[in-house]
Amino acid sequence: MYNVFIESDMPNEENDYSISKAKIIEEDTVKKDEVHVEDMCKTEKSPKYLSDSCELGPLTSLQNSQKAYKIREDAATFQRDLPIPNHPCNGDSELYPNKIANYSKALPHNELGEVSMSAYNIWIKALTTGNPQMFEHIPLGGVRKFVNPQGSYAFDLEGPNSHHLTMAVPPNFSSPWMASEMGEDYWRALTRHIPFAEYDTNGLIKEAANDMSNFSDYHGPKDCGMVTPQTLFRGNTPGDLVGPFISQFLSIDVPFGPKKLKQQYTTALPKKDYMTSYDEWLNIQNGETPSNPIELDPKPRYIRSGRDLGEWVHGDFTYQSVLNACLILLGFGERALCEENPYLCSKTQVGFVTFGAAYILDFVGKSARIALEAAWFQKFLVHRRLRPEEFGGRVHNNLIGKTNYPINSELLNSKAIPKVFHKYGTYLLPMAYPEGCPTHTSYPAGHASIVGAGVTMLKAFFNEDFIIPNPVVASADGLSLLPYLGEPLSIGGELNKLASNISLGRDTAGVHWRSDGIEGMKLGEAVAIGILHDFKKTYNEDFKGFCLTKFDGTRIII
Repeated sequence: MYNVFIESDMPNEENDYSISKAKIIEEDTVKKDEVHVEDMCKTEKSPKYLSDSCELGPLTSLQNSQKAYKIREDAATFQRDLPIPNHPCNGDSELYPNKIANYSKALPHNELGEVSMSAYNIWIKALTTGNPQMFEHIPLGGVRKFVNPQGSYAFDLEGPNSHHLTMAVPPNFSSPWMASEMGEDYWRALTRHIPFAEYDTNGLIKEAANDMSNFSDYHGPKDCGMVTPQTLFRGNTPGDLVGPFISQFLSIDVPFGPKKLKQQYTTALPKKDYMTSYDEWLNIQNGETPSNPIELDPKPRYIRSGRDLGEWVHGDFTYQSVLNACLILLGFGERALCEENPYLCSKTQVGFVTFGAAYILDFVGKSARIALEAAWFQKFLVHRRLRPEEFGGRVHNNLIGKTNYPINSELLNSKAIPKVFHKYGTYLLPMAYPEGCPTHTSYPAGHASIVGAGVTMLKAFFNEDFIIPNPVVASADGLSLLPYLGEPLSIGGELNKLASNISLGRDTAGVHWRSDGIEGMKLGEAVAIGILHDFKKTYNEDFKGFCLTKFDGTRIII
């Protein structure tokens, strides 16, 4: 008997973090009636032997141990024997000896915001050697510390090793692609106060969409080749362009044990941005604390603008978004479960420890940390991509004549640039957070990797075609929810939208690039698929395999 585990043949820039080539994986040949142990006569138990054990079941404890060992060994062997992919980068680290295209926040910098090369080289040496003591000697420019660079070496005992998951090469510093991503971040900053409900009529949103249409290598969604108010700032997955900007899983009430949680959250006051003065920007790059705390709105609100979404992904815990989504889906009842669930047609049983709430919740949490391990390997040991706020400093110094960095002219010609200068007096990227980005590198986004993994787990257990009942949309002031009366919204589409909201919401805050989010989601997806593969032989139930739709629309069976 064979089970087909489908993944695409080759990783490439457009596609995948392929765990392996398409494989036909032979089912475990150890059947319950075929287990061989050295002393099978122990199955004919003596009276004394019976008095020592009261267990039931088709396998003895020894046989069960043998089978568990075989399953673990097979999973480990499968992961070990996967081809090791290459881990290419964009080459900017070698192209620019002053490291203007690489992350360096928290290290000391000169007046141009260029990193001290002696400090940078110590950091790189620590990453290269992996010597824990060497990390203690990295020269910091201020009080902020690096976030867990040694997490990039972590191993896990479930799912794929991080070195088995590769990523597409991110855009180069001087490329039109990079220009489009930075232009989008400038426009996100300029419009983050505008309610999503007003996108169709707001003049600044229309101007942003028209300007983004001029970038030759913009990778966001378009309508007939143009960016429109309906596609602006949205994700690229099936379902992203259907219905409200914000996923239902960030709007409707969350069943939380004996109570329900309304998804009204503390958000930041509108039209208040940070790190727009050069001195403040430079201090933050050196790792100093911000001069002013964030100013919060005293009224909790439903997520109704980019500002709200950016603040949500500022204060959330790691897998909060997918945990809430899981609780909402469980609240829909068994009609929302995927048809592969072996208990859907049972006359006498329901799932719990397997294929039930306890199991699904565990898989969502489990995948989050393992996805972070994969992201941290790419962040620190492969790409070390600079953050948008760092790039904003390069733009500013170029435009005031202090530097001549090779910034693509498509960005410098964007209408967003003079608008930022007119409003703030600098060309820096206005940030939603006083402290700017975290002190770890940009590519991929950790939020994106987590939500990509968690959403993939949810697709494996729930019916993606199930239509969400009573959908809603936040009012323009965020104080209430209104009925949404448009095209039906499915679980699969709204899970995809949730992944894009969480991933690209970090872009709206100014701390990530679009490709950080889109490619991070795919990395998390590959992690989840690998975990599901390792667990597929651990069930007693008649189970035909996990079936789900990937972010690129491909349907797979595990």
